[in-house]
Amino acid sequence: MLVREHLLSLDPKGERFARILRQTIDQLLDGEHTGRYDWHELHKTEKTHAGTLVEINLLREFGFASGTDMDYLIQGIEVDCKFSQKLYGWMIPPEALDEICLVVWADDHQSLWSAGLLRANREKLTTSGNVTKKGNRDGKFQLTKAHHSLVSWLWHKEALEENLLLHISPEIRAAIFVAGSNSKRSPGQARVNELFRRAQKRRISRTVVRTVAQQKDYMKRVRYNGGAREKLRAEGILICGDYPNHQAVAAQLGLPVPQEGENVSIRVVEAKAHHDGQPGVVLEGRRWVEAGPDDPEERAPLLPETKKYAEVAD
Repeated sequence: MLVREHLLSLDPKGERFARILRQTIDQLLDGEHTGRYDWHELHKTEKTHAGTLVEINLLREFGFASGTDMDYLIQGIEVDCKFSQKLYGWMIPPEALDEICLVVWADDHQSLWSAGLLRANREKLTTSGNVTKKGNRDGKFQLTKAHHSLVSWLWHKEALEENLLLHISPEIRAAIFVAGSNSKRSPGQARVNELFRRAQKRRISRTVVRTVAQQKDYMKRVRYNGGAREKLRAEGILICGDYPNHQAVAAQLGLPVPQEGENVSIRVVEAKAHHDGQPGVVLEGRRWVEAGPDDPEERAPLLPETKKYAEVAD
């Protein structure tokens, strides 16, 4: 199929699709202004708008031409784009019958997504009605359960970048957001500090920082010069960012390596005899390892901000 081959040629591993779906969900949540992190907190109208945003964002990402009757024109073929947060829950309008549909699903709670192609065969869809129990007033159709296998998957149940605030424990999440209520001067900074204090050894994206800080200059809350990197040093906490030298430090400490726009925190101590065998890194001329629960707090070393790689421990 020309459409299938073209989409796979544009995105062989589905990485671009996955990124757009993550960005679209985050766009709807709008954490910077709302503090939201959960799809269930969206209003009904916002959830309805998700399909339009997915359609537009995919069009922009891949440079699809707009179709005459359908959303896209791909390899000279009209294609309609349908999104649902419920797998197989796509609503097919009458004008898309017998056309090719790009059907997309993403579930932030499961951290999964899928995308496939479906020929909207009228005989394989549920009958439409003027008004159904679900309130379907516009005569749209759905794929019957018996015909779910008609979807030709491009990518099926692939990993969606984790929404950290949704998946951390309720206790940790509550502690992060409560921290801001105890600070009159800079509640956003207090929340960001607590984020890196509590959610250690996990990649933390810009979106998470933006949602926690709820400030336009949110990334400033991570850096040195007044940010979490400086404020948490006394507790022995390093915050590795996406600089090459920071990535090298994270790798040597056995942490998930932060990618573009990400940070990873860890509490460290200067290596002692009982730390033998632990992965470590040399900073400021001393060898540092992950602190154990019984290790007292030590002031963390500075991470170099240049692009020179940190010295690797033997």
